[in-house]
Amino acid sequence: MYSFLNDYNEIAHPAVMKTLNDLTGKRFKGYGTDEICSRVTEQVKARIGQPNADIHFFNGGTVTNLTVISHALRPHQAVIAVDSGHVATHETGAIEATGHKVITVSSPSGKLTPTLVANVLAEHNDEHSVQPKLVYISNSTEIGTVYRKHELLALREVCDKHGLLLFLDGARLASGLMSKASDLTIEDIAAVTDVFYIGGTKIGALTGEILVILNPALKSDFRYSIKQKGGLQAKGWLLAAQFEPLFNNELYFELGHHLNEMASQLALFFEEQGFEFLAPVESNQVFVILPNSLADNLLKHYQLSKIGNPTTETTCVRFCTAWSTTQQDIDKFKQVFHTLS
Repeated sequence: MYSFLNDYNEIAHPAVMKTLNDLTGKRFKGYGTDEICSRVTEQVKARIGQPNADIHFFNGGTVTNLTVISHALRPHQAVIAVDSGHVATHETGAIEATGHKVITVSSPSGKLTPTLVANVLAEHNDEHSVQPKLVYISNSTEIGTVYRKHELLALREVCDKHGLLLFLDGARLASGLMSKASDLTIEDIAAVTDVFYIGGTKIGALTGEILVILNPALKSDFRYSIKQKGGLQAKGWLLAAQFEPLFNNELYFELGHHLNEMASQLALFFEEQGFEFLAPVESNQVFVILPNSLADNLLKHYQLSKIGNPTTETTCVRFCTAWSTTQQDIDKFKQVFHTLS
């Protein structure tokens, strides 16, 4: 049974595996103080054009999000996110468990806007409610949409106006940046945000994310926060080493382009069959709305995420392409689909 369930369903890209295998028999210092972490740190700084950035390596997205947010906020401060945001829906209350409320706003596009942020600020305007302080976004979003440069700049403007921090979750950053709908670069994101991370787990790494802190006010004592929240890995070099092959020869971005292209082909196929989507297909997630019977048949033959029922007669199903999805996988799916529909 082929899986379109997620974008981390294979162990790692062969180039990453080779790099890790080549480390066999070597010894390194612990907790990110080794030469590999130092080398990759400089590699990332050069790639994003930010020589003064602080770089930290994490195992996964949830621990990255909760560490950043709990470090950045005072006890009475809160996060602003869309209602579909990962910190609000898929992290088991991790942010709230650190003592910080996540204030959610409805957004059919999956994206925050200055107006939505301003509305939250208007509702939380004195000491009788939590103080919004950090704006959380992800690119691509939980429903696969991507930010344009003018949208990110507009959020930066409203954050500067009201003294807010701008944090971008980059778990699917490669897919977001390489979207045909995107005019953003990784340099743009580094220039506009206070802090963001470069996801690896969902784009060919065994596991790992690179956190990039740009705002000097957030840099102090950050390693203490990492340790306290359980994110300081003894084998820090294991995380860092995986990003060397991903950033060599732009493989990271090449893989982002590839999985988006696979999703684009699926979207075009569904569109040609007359089906609609929960959201525009702009990255590697396709949320297609199918008749219940067809969705049930597909779920018997493919591993897919059943998102919900837009109507009593239809089911929304998510197809998530991966770096390992091949053209043959897409072509075979089309053949199977026709036999089931």
